[in-house]
Amino acid sequence: MTIRSSLFGAVAAALVLVSGAAGARAEDAHAQPRPERMSWSFAGPFGLYDQGQLQRGFKVFKEVCAACHAADYLYFRNLAQEGGPGFSEAQAKQVASEYQITDGPNDAGDMFQRPGRLSDHWPAPFPNANAARAANGGALPPDLSVIAKARSYHVGFPGFITDAFIQYQEHGVDYIHALLTGYVDAPADAHVQPGLHYNTYFPGHQIAMPKPLSDGQVEYSDGAPQTVDQYAQDVSAFLMWVAEPHLEARKRIGFQVMIFLIIFAGLLYFTKKKVWSHVSH
Repeated sequence: MTIRSSLFGAVAAALVLVSGAAGARAEDAHAQPRPERMSWSFAGPFGLYDQGQLQRGFKVFKEVCAACHAADYLYFRNLAQEGGPGFSEAQAKQVASEYQITDGPNDAGDMFQRPGRLSDHWPAPFPNANAARAANGGALPPDLSVIAKARSYHVGFPGFITDAFIQYQEHGVDYIHALLTGYVDAPADAHVQPGLHYNTYFPGHQIAMPKPLSDGQVEYSDGAPQTVDQYAQDVSAFLMWVAEPHLEARKRIGFQVMIFLIIFAGLLYFTKKKVWSHVSH
């Protein structure tokens, strides 16, 4: 009886393993792949933003993304700040003046429209969340202010340890770039719900946002390729700057602090040797 029970248990365990492996293979057929790691100018401890790329990314954001997405933490004055796209104050004012901002109330108690100023934040495309959902089939387009920091992807072991050592912090922009370039025709065995679109890198592969970019959609004046991949790289870099506008200053200060600590440690060592040099041990 014991031998039969053992054999039965072994067979049952083998069947579970086989069925589990088959299920895993079925899931892997539509598994979410890891986004490609791009070569970003701002990566690493000494990385800096590419002003030309930020300006192109702003153009894509302004002409494409801003039609549906808000960026409440982005102010017009930020466009002219150090470490950003490199616009002059006059250029930033010109961009702001192209938008009508709701202000008020005035002396009569009424709200009114006025041209944008540097102190205004980027205007939202919809007056409230309900209006945004109604215009987008029930889906609420996320605010893009910190999207590059709010999104990531699973790395696993030992990758996350390696990333900690090399200080790789660009998972968010990698994901945004992959998402924007990940629209493909759904596989034959994939059931896509009505109103949704198949995306290779979106969790679950079904996303409410239709493909936002196409070749030649945004005109560049600096000779950069006008392709979906280039648009995706540029707007991803711009959204990284929106999420972390003081990245360059942070890295510069961090490097200065490290130099100070090294010098300070050296001074402490030699001071200790001087103080204790006449003490017998």
